[in-house]
Amino acid sequence: MNSLFDFWWQHAPVLSVLLPFFTAVLLLAVGDAGGMAAQGGAHDVGRLRWSRRLAMASVVLGLIMAGAMVWKASLGELMVYRLGDWPAPFGIVLVIDRLSGLMVLLTYLVAVPVAWYATGGWDARGRYFHALFQFQLMGLCGAFLTGDMFNLFVFFEILLIASYVLLLHGQGKERFRMGVHYVVLNLSASALFLIGLAMLYSVTGTLNMTDMAVRVAQLSGDSALLAKAAALVLLVVFGLKAALVPLYFWLPGTYAAASAPVAALFAIMTKVGVYSIIRTHWVIFGADAGEASLAAADWLLPLALTTSVLGVLGALAARSMNRMVAYLTVSSVGTIMAGVGMFTPDTLSAALYYALHSTIVVAGLFLLIELLAAQRGDAGDALKPAQAVREPILLGLMMLFGAASAAGLPPLPGFIGKLMILQSSHGLVAQPWVWTVVLLVGFLSMVGLARAGAILFWHVQPAPSSYDASGGSSLKLMSATWACMAMTLALAVVASPVKQYTDDAAAQLTDRAAYQRAVLGDLGNSTRPYTGER
Repeated sequence: MNSLFDFWWQHAPVLSVLLPFFTAVLLLAVGDAGGMAAQGGAHDVGRLRWSRRLAMASVVLGLIMAGAMVWKASLGELMVYRLGDWPAPFGIVLVIDRLSGLMVLLTYLVAVPVAWYATGGWDARGRYFHALFQFQLMGLCGAFLTGDMFNLFVFFEILLIASYVLLLHGQGKERFRMGVHYVVLNLSASALFLIGLAMLYSVTGTLNMTDMAVRVAQLSGDSALLAKAAALVLLVVFGLKAALVPLYFWLPGTYAAASAPVAALFAIMTKVGVYSIIRTHWVIFGADAGEASLAAADWLLPLALTTSVLGVLGALAARSMNRMVAYLTVSSVGTIMAGVGMFTPDTLSAALYYALHSTIVVAGLFLLIELLAAQRGDAGDALKPAQAVREPILLGLMMLFGAASAAGLPPLPGFIGKLMILQSSHGLVAQPWVWTVVLLVGFLSMVGLARAGAILFWHVQPAPSSYDASGGSSLKLMSATWACMAMTLALAVVASPVKQYTDDAAAQLTDRAAYQRAVLGDLGNSTRPYTGER
């Protein structure tokens, strides 16, 4: 057993990427009847059943692997996997540290209940849902594990291509309309990504993140200025992915138009942008990056606080539950980035804890909204009086729990995360602004969610005699939603060890020498500024 575990750990980075890839290939080989299964054909139903089993087995195995990865990473070991056994920076590397391991685990913590929810019927409304789901997991895991900037771009494209099709799953005019905006914006961001990489490569001669951090610190004069310009270009790219002001306008409509399981999975998508900003502006352009140090420091915190405020104002003005939760997603990104943008290990640690909470609770709320909408007749998810839902106690408790956690009420993890951010800002110049915005956003979130709850459960109208409110009451759908709520509760119960892990993750990111030893080996001590010669 130990030898099997050692073999897995030796290849863990690449296996985490290959697992969803091979699962997707097998799903394509099995065939997915999709909408045809709904017509009752035994062959089509059988293929869909096998697709579901294979997809669920894969995400559960991925969750187990991610949990083991976090456990090994918690010991402080940096796992570097050299593809083709080419040494860095000449070859491609995948790196498992505390941060990347945590993000892969978060991906699967969302993916398991979402995939289970989708097997309740959504996967039958279009073709190849589970294969596309696995390709998106492949892109997410690859983006979190790669140690190479160009391959970060590659994995971005993989997850985005899968998301383009998933967004349209189930079809509909609104999904097609928002899909066009989503595709155009992301293609524009991809072009900017390549421009930013080209600018960095021109002054460093490398695409390996660790080697790039070493070389950026040695730049001076015009080369340092060009590197800082590239850093700001990449901030625009990742700010669009993360939905930072003024680049957040695409998210509310896109997430509101998507099907419930797709919107829930997309909760992790903004965190890829957050993660990329951390990798770029903490590791490559961190405090010890020489003349290019903290290139985004003057921009990041103001943008983050503005994002948080505008996001919650959008939630207050929303006329549907889906759009309200989408705006709360934007607001939560602003809160996370506020911790990142203060550029201290304590604030980053608090931001990581809050990112765990916000991702899971937002995913759960997107699932819950469909359960509520399915029992409200023609009103759907619109925030207007409608007939009472069939299960007001059960759904009401889930709504109360999710809303309280999203708003940051004690003793739930939303409160703990925001308290960590407030405490970590003590003594910093930005402390008054951070306290004002975080507390104000929490209060306004509570007001908006309380208003929504009152409309959904108190302002009810008599239902038509022919109306059947049984939709959305499936045990499978309920259990998937409750799983998300239970994870947020567990995050509060284990807050202390999780906080210790995020503390260690933030401290590890600042240890540039450890990354040089692990990734570059002897080359880390002999790296010289790029001169344009090879």
